[in-house]
Amino acid sequence: MNFLTALRKEWLEQRRTRRLLIVIVVFVAFGFSSPLLAKFMPEMMKSFPETAAIASVFPAPTVTDAVGQYLKNMSQFGLLLAVLLSMGAVTNEKERGTAALMLTKPLPRSSFLAAKAIALLITFGVGVALAGLGSYYYTLVLFEPLPVGGWLALNGLLLAYIFIYVGITLLASTLARTQVVAGGIAFGLAILLGILETIPTTGKLMPASLLKWGTQAALGNSETAWSALAVCLGLALAALLGAWLVLRRQEL
Repeated sequence: MNFLTALRKEWLEQRRTRRLLIVIVVFVAFGFSSPLLAKFMPEMMKSFPETAAIASVFPAPTVTDAVGQYLKNMSQFGLLLAVLLSMGAVTNEKERGTAALMLTKPLPRSSFLAAKAIALLITFGVGVALAGLGSYYYTLVLFEPLPVGGWLALNGLLLAYIFIYVGITLLASTLARTQVVAGGIAFGLAILLGILETIPTTGKLMPASLLKWGTQAALGNSETAWSALAVCLGLALAALLGAWLVLRRQEL
């Protein structure tokens, strides 16, 4: 079994297990709803006596609010889905015995992991692309047009952000015996990254910096964070390399 055969198998599994459908439904829902929430949430709050006073002091929503709402929803649920949909990628194969069967074809263990990572990247890429189209359309209708190049950059950086947690979770799935433990390890590592983001010296190189860069790009600003992108992609690749080093020493 070669790499392309393994990739076709993983992509088929993404569809048959409805992972692709889940990502599309969740992402498209938040892609379409984020500009709507940014536009109409203050009005909705004014309709309730308990929150009317608070809503009255809020400034009128702008395109910045729409972009911020989109990134907030997509990054939070992207991280959650990255962990939930990746945590069983290796552990389930080991539990069912299919990993041992595939790796005796022979399929290199590096190709085994790379096929899983790329299939997940394609799944999330499709979801982000559809969500981005929907959000751009409603932002255009409700607010103002955004620079197309900047919007593409935002969604590309969002996909890179999600892929970091895919890589981390694949490492956890390789280390753990069950997917529950793998999920726990992955969420623990995500919390660790969140803590590092609060430290000034390391925070500017952490995944959240990609989202800040994406916001600036979508709004037409020139601020960049190439060093953060390099570090974050390096982190994802290091996690995948670590998963390979662990897997090559495991008895299946």
